[in-house]
Amino acid sequence: MEEMIRKADVLIEALPYIQSFYDKTIVIKYGGAAMTDAFIRRNVLEDIVFMSYVGMRPILVHGGGPYISKRIEAVGKEVKFVRGFRVTDEETMEIVEDELSKVNRDIVREIISLGGSAISLSGKEDHLIEVKKHPEIDGQDIGFVGEVTKINGDVIQKMITSDIIPVISPIGIGKDGFTYNINADQSAAEIARNLSALKLVLLTNVRGILKNQDKPDTVISHVSVPEVEELIESKVIIGGMIPKVKACIRALERGVKKTHIIDGRIPHGILLEIFTDKGIGTEIVKR
Repeated sequence: MEEMIRKADVLIEALPYIQSFYDKTIVIKYGGAAMTDAFIRRNVLEDIVFMSYVGMRPILVHGGGPYISKRIEAVGKEVKFVRGFRVTDEETMEIVEDELSKVNRDIVREIISLGGSAISLSGKEDHLIEVKKHPEIDGQDIGFVGEVTKINGDVIQKMITSDIIPVISPIGIGKDGFTYNINADQSAAEIARNLSALKLVLLTNVRGILKNQDKPDTVISHVSVPEVEELIESKVIIGGMIPKVKACIRALERGVKKTHIIDGRIPHGILLEIFTDKGIGTEIVKR
């Protein structure tokens, strides 16, 4: 009986959040270890299907870094990054596109198997994500890496209003006709901005923004944009977390109400962050 009451309490706690988020768009960026572990992946996708069933409008933007790196190594090429950006020559771009396409199809199949409705989208289809070539970094050309210049969100909007979950791979098309690899966090942020999403959720491999990088229990649960900028200057936020928080800031500047960085490895982490009073990761707001 106590267990049944506890479950009922959880549902009651979630009720006001479900009411608040009904018919609202939430963009989720999915990547890292949360993709490669079958158990974790199922939990993530169950959360997204649940969100759809209770009337929310989830949009899933995925990466595929581990799969891409493994494939590059398998063909005897070196995996290269410059300040977090994958150096992408022509051959690497072909691998990126192929691997992301496989990941995309697998995610859609699994969502459907869980009772959801989903459709595969590549950012280059119908010029969904338009880009320009990323400038050199420290004097180095990083190849076919793009910066988002425009999101043509009409296709996405039609899907979510029809209760279909768009599953989007971060590949863009340039005015030069070439295909470009795009940072998945940036892609998700730009899509959230374009569709005036209520929330942007980035799944990563750490609990959120940590006061001490060696102590997972030092996660900062709530922070504003000015505080984030101070944390970058004081080097509390370092490395791969910097582009994630900058993607969040960019989304917030264009009307997204709240952004979240959470550990995708925590079972049902998305629901715990969105539907509970305390949350489990870092929530970033404008002020």
